[in-house]
Order: sequence, then C-alpha cells, then structure tokens
Amino acid sequence: MTESKRADRPDIANPVRTRAIMNTYGIAVKKSLGQNFLSDVNILHNIVSAADITDDDDVIEVGPGIGALTEQLARSANRVLAFEIDQNLIPVLAETLAPYKNVDVVNADILKVDLADEIAKHLPDAKTVKVVANLPYYITTPILMGLVSAPIDFAAIVVMMQKEVAERLSAEPGTKAYGALTLAVQYKMQARLAFTVSRTAFIPQPNVDSAIVTLTPREPLTEKPFSDDALFRLIRGCFAHRRKSLWNNLQSIFGKAPATKVELQASLDEMELAQSIRAERLSLEGFIALTNVLHTHNLF
Repeated sequence: MTESKRADRPDIANPVRTRAIMNTYGIAVKKSLGQNFLSDVNILHNIVSAADITDDDDVIEVGPGIGALTEQLARSANRVLAFEIDQNLIPVLAETLAPYKNVDVVNADILKVDLADEIAKHLPDAKTVKVVANLPYYITTPILMGLVSAPIDFAAIVVMMQKEVAERLSAEPGTKAYGALTLAVQYKMQARLAFTVSRTAFIPQPNVDSAIVTLTPREPLTEKPFSDDALFRLIRGCFAHRRKSLWNNLQSIFGKAPATKVELQASLDEMELAQSIRAERLSLEGFIALTNVLHTHNLF
C-alpha cells in the first residue's frame, strides 16, 4: 500500500468517527436522498472483497456519503471516481478523503451524467472498470438499469440494496421474487447475492435489512431476440398483472381482435405453452423465444 493510500486517523466507518464527522459538519441525514451511513468496517472490507478490487481496477462509486466505502476502495483500487448528488457533502468528502490522492469526487446526479464521458475524462487510461456502491433505496432500480444498459463493459457491478430487491435480481423462474427486473438484469449480467447486511450496521438505522449483489457479464445467449425493445415490451406487459394468466396479459398487450387471438393462440401452440401459464414460469430464454415467435406471426 502506498503512502497516498494511507490515513493516520480512524477509519471513516468507525462509529465514533462517523458521529464525529456528522457532528462537526452538522450533517442531518436527508431521507429524500435515501442517506444512511454504513458504520461497520468489517462489512466494508467484505464489500471490497466481494468486488475483488485490485490496484489494476478503476472503480465507479455512486453516493459516497461521507466517504466510508470510498476510503476502503481507495486503499485497494487504482483510482476511484465517486458521484455525489448532495452538494453539502462535497466539502465533507474533501476533508475525509484528503489522504487519498487517487479519488475524484464529482458533484452530480448519476441518473443525469453521461457515464462514458465521465470515465473518459477522469479515468482516461482505465482498463478494468468496476462499479461498487451502496445504492439509495428509493432509486435503486433506475440507477441499476442505467448501469446495466450503459455502453460500458463493466468487469463487475457490486452494489448494496434493500434485501428484497436483491433477492429479485437473483431469483429463479417460478418464485415470488422473479419478475421484470430479474429478467432485465439477467439479460446482460449474472446475478449473485453475496451476503446480507443487518439494518443495525447503519447510522441512522433503516427499516429494512440490506444485501450485497454481485453482477458479472453473462455468457452469450444461444438465441437473441429480433429486437431488445420488443423483448422488454413483452416482459413488462406479461408482468403487468402477475395474477393474470399469460394469455390474458398477451391480450392486454396486443389486443383482443379475433385475428389477433388466432395468431396469439398459434404462437402459444408453437411454443407448447398453455393459456393458463403465468409469466413467472417462463425463463429468460423462454421470453426470447416467445418474442421471436410472436414476430413471425406478425404481432411485433
């Protein structure tokens, strides 16, 4: 570890130091931004370990807060690029992260930045880019979908989120947690729930437990949809009413005209699917195949 990656003070995540920083800067946690500060150093070490961070990696962090996770990442990574939406935390981060010369903090909304441009600007020589973040609960899904759909070949995305959402990402067909979000993520990434985090590890304490999910690029699909937009239109429509059958949801998407029903039935017959089956029973590969069959029947 280089001198620039050392600090002569207790870790930011040390509960005593966390409270001292909050008191010094008069930090009042903003519920509107989903702010909860992790104050357990061991958990932070486990997050860095789950991401397998080395000094060959450049890391994107979303919502550094007061810098607890950022500090641990800086000690292992080549560079860290952190995006913080709360302008009031920028001077706090300048002080808490002062010992780490390999950290850049950008005051910006991650949902509004051009991430590829920011990486080119701040990490021009990046070879391996990973995302490691403690995501705000209230905008976990849009941030996650933005990362997954970004034109960037992330080596890994390792994020903390509400446990219930984490379980949806790694869910299997036929389970309660399986749904449109599952398929949207698994279309590009392989999801694994690494470990759970108790609500007691945060200041202030949230109302739910959290979990760490690791996302890594998946193996290429053997069959691809004729259109990504059509695939996800189908998925969203089929999960719009979970309690309804696939047949009823398909009619909601494509209509109930007699000619349409004939083509829908022909599509299900070709797929050997019963009208009564529910969307949660179809795998990602099943949805891709159904999208393509519907296309051959001129429904897309």
